[in-house]
Amino acid sequence: MIFKARDKYFDLDKKPLIMGVLNMTPDSFSDGGKFLEPEKAFFQCEKMIREGADIIDIGGESSRPGSEPVSSQEESDRILETLRSLKQDFDICISADTYKPEVARSALLEGAGMINNIFGIKNDPDMLKTVSEFKAGYCIMHIKGIPGMMQKDTEYEDIINEVSSWLKNSVEAAENAGITKEYITIDPGIGFGKDMEGNLKILKELKSFAALQLPVLIGTSRKSFIGKILNEESEGRLFGTIASNVAALMNGARIFRVHDVKENRQAIDTAFAIMNSGK
Repeated sequence: MIFKARDKYFDLDKKPLIMGVLNMTPDSFSDGGKFLEPEKAFFQCEKMIREGADIIDIGGESSRPGSEPVSSQEESDRILETLRSLKQDFDICISADTYKPEVARSALLEGAGMINNIFGIKNDPDMLKTVSEFKAGYCIMHIKGIPGMMQKDTEYEDIINEVSSWLKNSVEAAENAGITKEYITIDPGIGFGKDMEGNLKILKELKSFAALQLPVLIGTSRKSFIGKILNEESEGRLFGTIASNVAALMNGARIFRVHDVKENRQAIDTAFAIMNSGK
């Protein structure tokens, strides 16, 4: 399975991808405030690249439950200096974690290779036109509600079918806007309008999304459902994150969005080697 992001070409049958998280926000649930300064952000990216990240996902607005939106200008101001520095010093795919078309365009003009949009396609058709124009990679994520309220309603009649149908319709809309399939990855949105049982069911039944014939991106890193299982705060959820990612890998996921790059890189590579031994 192939995934493209502008000039980057990834063969996911040969190697799963690790997407390192860089939150340049004061209020992200796990690392808010740690990397607001461009110099600290750059050094964190350098560390993640050294530890094996294939993609760096830079965000300037928190999407944790209860978070408040910021203006496009503020979001751009937070991320663009670091993005420019990374493009100057490293040949790595940079993802802009944004749902705003104007922020996406600014990031793509500075050299970002993909857009990671928590609202998929439903928030603004201008986003699809922008992604198509730049031939950028595009992550279409499922969310129920908006970040500020998304954990107020986590009920589904059939979560797998509902999420699958939503993603299928979103992918069709993206294709109709000129984004071809090799530039698309899908994310069922762990923790975005789902309770613990919903998250676990999605991870257990990831193969249900295989019919879409697209790479599946999973973001479980340090999330609250792991904390509920282990009775741990965010800093103590590394082993739970690794376990969830290995389970997701075995069920078909190929891109993993994580805070702890080295540990997840080693776990995913080892599990992938076992899965492919003897072929």
